Amino acid sequence: MKHVDIFTDGACSGNPGPGGWGAVLRYNGASKELSGGQAQTTNNRMELTAVIEALSALKEPCDVTLTTDSRYVCDAINNGWARSWRARGWVKADKKPALNADLFERLLKLCEIHTVRFVWVKGHAGHPENERCDKLAVEQTAKHR
Repeated sequence: MKHVDIFTDGACSGNPGPGGWGAVLRYNGASKELSGGQAQTTNNRMELTAVIEALSALKEPCDVTLTTDSRYVCDAINNGWARSWRARGWVKADKKPALNADLFERLLKLCEIHTVRFVWVKGHAGHPENERCDKLAVEQTAKHR
């Protein structure tokens, strides 16, 4: 199985408001950048979209190290929350509806195809790939104003 490093970030001006996402995929010394945005969204939706779009760009099942500054995404996957929400019909332990169920459903399906290890990094702390993804996301946010 090929190993791919993926770096992602999402941004939003407002929250909700115009938003963007960016991703850098790295395999065997080659890099590919992806980005996009929406006119009306939230920061968490853009964080999730960045991860989904990056994983969806892989053409075959891969071993992935995915680095993000989103605790929301990392904790939901690494702590098993998203799988629990799905098992309860997208209801959280506190009986409230899980937000972004549509995106988490897509992400969980991608995690069944790929072996993904989620790694959290502090945002805006000089991590080169995280800074690049942030720049891509902010550029897309500006385009969707």
